[in-house]
Amino acid sequence: MQHQVISKSVFAEVLELINSGQLVAAERICNDTISQYPDDPNINGLLGALLVKMKKYGEAEKHLRRTIELAPTFAKPHEDLGFILLELNRPQEAIAVLEKATRLDPKLNLAFLNLGKALAAVGKGKEADAAFEKSFALSPEYKLLARAVECLQEEQFEEAESTCREILRINPDNVEAIRLMGKMAAQQGRVGIAERQYRKALEIAPDYTGVIVDLGKLLREDDRFEEAIACFKQAIEMQPQNARFHDLLANALAPAALTYEALDAHQKAIELDPNLAIAWLGLGHQLKTVGRQKEAIKAYHRCYELEPDIGAIQWSLANLKTYHFKDEEIEDMETKIERDDLGAESKVNFLFALAKAWEDREKYARAWDYYEKGNSQRRIHELYDPVETETVNDMIIDVFSREFLEANAGVGNADPSPIFVIGLPRSGSTLIEQILASHSLVEGTSELPYITRITRSLNRNRADGVNYPKAVAELNDRHFLAMGEEYIGFSQMHRTEGKQYFIDKNPNNFPAVGFIHLILPNAKIIDARRHPMDAGFSCYRQLFAKGQPFTYDLTDIGEYYLQYQRMLDYWHEVLPGQVLTMQYEEVVTDFENQVRRLLEYCGLPFEEDCLNFHATDRPVRTASSEQVRQPIYSKSVGRWRYYERHLDELAEVLEPILPRYEQYEAIGPDD
Repeated sequence: MQHQVISKSVFAEVLELINSGQLVAAERICNDTISQYPDDPNINGLLGALLVKMKKYGEAEKHLRRTIELAPTFAKPHEDLGFILLELNRPQEAIAVLEKATRLDPKLNLAFLNLGKALAAVGKGKEADAAFEKSFALSPEYKLLARAVECLQEEQFEEAESTCREILRINPDNVEAIRLMGKMAAQQGRVGIAERQYRKALEIAPDYTGVIVDLGKLLREDDRFEEAIACFKQAIEMQPQNARFHDLLANALAPAALTYEALDAHQKAIELDPNLAIAWLGLGHQLKTVGRQKEAIKAYHRCYELEPDIGAIQWSLANLKTYHFKDEEIEDMETKIERDDLGAESKVNFLFALAKAWEDREKYARAWDYYEKGNSQRRIHELYDPVETETVNDMIIDVFSREFLEANAGVGNADPSPIFVIGLPRSGSTLIEQILASHSLVEGTSELPYITRITRSLNRNRADGVNYPKAVAELNDRHFLAMGEEYIGFSQMHRTEGKQYFIDKNPNNFPAVGFIHLILPNAKIIDARRHPMDAGFSCYRQLFAKGQPFTYDLTDIGEYYLQYQRMLDYWHEVLPGQVLTMQYEEVVTDFENQVRRLLEYCGLPFEEDCLNFHATDRPVRTASSEQVRQPIYSKSVGRWRYYERHLDELAEVLEPILPRYEQYEAIGPDD
C-alpha cells in the first residue's frame, strides 16, 4: 500500500516536470523510483511514454513491454509501443500491439491511425483503410488532414490549402496542418513562406523531428548549408539510430565542400542500415569526389543491387567518364527504358548513361539517338526562357555602365582572397581550379552560391518591384562594402584549409562580373572558355543535377553561348584588364606557358606543383573529377565533330561568332 501512495505522489511530480519541459529531471525521478519499485506499472508506463517523447525508443520499448507484462489490460502502453515499433520500421510487430490497444480502448484515434499506417506498410490496403476510417470517425481533424495530404500529393494546391485552413480553424495549433502548409509552399518554390510555417510548427512542437528534417531539406535546397546542417544534427541528437537522418546530413555537408565529413555521415548511415540504397549512392559520390574510384564503383554497384530501377546509379557510373559498361549492363538498361512503370527521372538517367556507353564504343549514331531522347525528355521538366536571359542581360549592361563602374571603383571590400572562375559548364573550369588549387597559397572550395544569394537579397521587401540588377543603381559605398563583407563571411565555412586565397568556381557568375568587381574590387576573375561547338555539345552530353536548365536543347544552348559571349565582350570593354580569359584549346596545347600566365594574373609565384596538377590530392566535386586526375591531354578538343551531322541547329545559332574561333578548329580529338 505504501508504494502506491509514493507512486501517485511521484506520478504527479513527474507530470509537472514534463509539462514544464524538464524531461531529463523527469526521467531521473522515474528511474530512481523504478529502482525502488520495479513492479509498479504506473511508473513503468509513465517512463515509457516519457522516453517515447524523448525519442529514446530502445529504452522506451523495454519499459513499455514491462508495463504490459505488469498490467496487460492498460491500453495506453500498447498504443505507445505500437507507435515505437512503427517508427523503428517494424510494422508487422506494430500491427499486433496496436490491434490490442484498439480492442482495449476503441476510442484511441491515434492507435487506429498508426494501425492504418502499419497495415499499409505491409500491403494490407483494405484493412488499412478501415483503420483510417475509424480514426477519422473519432477525430474529424484527421479525416481533413488525410484529405489535405491526398490533395498535396496530386498537386491540387488550392484545395489542399483550404482544407488545412479548415483544420486550423478547428484547432489553430494543429502541427500537422501547419507542417502541410509548409510542405505545400516548399513544393511550389515559395521558400520564405515554407520556412515560416515550419518554424511556426516547431514553436508548438520543438522536438518534432519530422518538421526539423523538413526545414533542413528546405534550407539545403536554398543553399543555406550551415543552417541545414544544424537541423540534421539536431534530428540526429534526438534519433541517433535513424540512418536516413545521417544520410540527409551527408547530403548537406557535401555541397558545403565538407567532403570528408559527408563521407563519414554516409558511412554511418550504412552502418545503421546496410540496405539503405540512397546512402550507398551518396557514398559513391563522395568516394568519387576524393578520388577513390574503385570503391565508388563498388558502392554504386551495391546501390544497384538494392534498387535496380534508380537510373541515377548507372548515370553516376557513366559520369565517372572512365567506366565502361558491360554488354549485359547495356542490355539491362535498354530493357528498362521500355517499361511504362519506370519513373521519368530514372528513364532520363538511363538514356544519358546509354548514350555514354555507346559513345565509348564509338557507335556515335546510336549514342546520338540516346542523347537526343534524354535531352528531349529532360527539357520538358526544365523552366528556361532564353528571352528572359537576354532581357536580364540587357538590364545588367544598362546598370553597369563604364561611368557607373568608374564612379564606384574601389568602394567594396578590399579582401583579395577570392578567385572567381566563370564561364559555361564543361569548358575547362575544373581544370583551371585544379591547377590553381595545386598552389600552396590557394584552396579550391568548388561552386559557391553566394553571389546569386546576395543579388537576390536586393529583391526583398520591394513593393515597387525594383529588383536586381536595377536595384544596384540605388546603392552607395556602404552597401557595396557590406555585401563584399557578407560574401567573405559566407565563404568562411568552406575555407577549411586556412589558405590565403580560395576559388569560387561557379560558372553561372559570368553575368555578375560587374557586381563582383564593385563588392570585391581586388578579387581575380578568370573566364574559362572553350570553342562554342565543343562547349555547346559538351553541355548537351551532360546530365546536370540542377542549375543548368538551358543545356537540354541545342537552340537554347546556342543562344545561351551568344549571351555569354556578349557579356564577356562587354566586361572586357568596360573593365579592361580585370578579367583573364583562358582558352581551353590553348591550355591543353601550350600548357606551361598558359599556367605561368594564369599564376601571373593571380599574383602568385610559379610553383611546379601547378604543372603536376593531376597529382594533387583534393576533393573534386564536378563531372570532370576523374579527368583532372590525369595529365594534360587534348582528346576532348573537337569532340563535337563525331556528331557534326546532327549539330546543324547549334551551328546555325552560333554562326555569328564561329569565325572568332577558326584558329582552334585545326586541333582535333585525335591530335
